[in-house]
Order: sequence, then structure tokens, then C-alpha cells
Amino acid sequence: MSKQPWWKGAKGEWYVVVQFLLLGLTVFGPTTLPGWPAWSGVWRIITVVVGLVVGGVGGLFIMSGLFSLGSNLTAVPRPKEDAFMVVHGAYRFVRHPIYSGIVLGAFGLGFLRGGWLGLLYALILFIFFDIKSRREEVWLREKYADYADYQQRVSKLVPFVY
Repeated sequence: MSKQPWWKGAKGEWYVVVQFLLLGLTVFGPTTLPGWPAWSGVWRIITVVVGLVVGGVGGLFIMSGLFSLGSNLTAVPRPKEDAFMVVHGAYRFVRHPIYSGIVLGAFGLGFLRGGWLGLLYALILFIFFDIKSRREEVWLREKYADYADYQQRVSKLVPFVY
């Protein structure tokens, strides 16, 4: 009997692999298509300011999510066996604040880098985290009896919107 590769594991490890690939593309990928100019002038100044603000808010979401999770923190979508349900801190406003923060950080970086491709990468990350969170929430509903009620009260990725 052959053993499955670690990234195909039952905890959703492949999501983490894809996540890091997308993050690498966001940070190191090209910001414009060949022959397309980067943003410049007044538009560039505005995008730098927007990028710093959006990225900063993303950082706050990430930090609040990390501190609120504490020992529950895991990179894979399946919750730890000994984990408990967290609904305080940033989890009062959004069910996946770390994912939201990473997406906001990606949008902030896209604005800072000054090209449309950076914003496209952030949008792809948003779609990816929406998919990853759907799988994660199946496991969270199985583990926590109150999770379905929490889903009704709190937005998934965008506070008060989605």
C-alpha cells in the first residue's frame, strides 16, 4: 500500500501549499503586463497612501486573529482536536480574520506596487480563501454545535458585508 504525499493529507494540507504559492505570486509576481506602464503621477501617490492604509488594516486583522486563536492556531483548515470555538477579538466581526487580513494585505501590496496585476493577485487570493474557508467551515460545523448560529451572526471575510 502506497502512502499519500503529505500535501494530500486529511487535514487540508494542499490548501496551505496553494496558499503559499499564491502569496509568493502576490509578493514576487510582475505588477504589469509587458508593454503596460506602471501607475504614475498623482494616481501613484494616491495608490501608495491607499496601499499603506489597506495593508495596515490587514495587518491589524491578522494580528488580532492570531492573538484571539492562541493555541488553536493551525495552518491547515481542519481544527485541532483539542481546539475550542473562538468568537472574541476580530472573530466578532468576521469569521476568518486572518484570511481577511491576508487579502487586505495583498490588496495593499498591489496598490503599493503600482500595477493592475497586483490587484488581480489579491482578488485571486480572496477567491481562494473563500473556497478554503468553505471547506474549513464544514469541519467547524461538525466540531462545534454553535458554529451554524455563529455563521448566521458574523460575516465570513468582509465585516458586515460577506
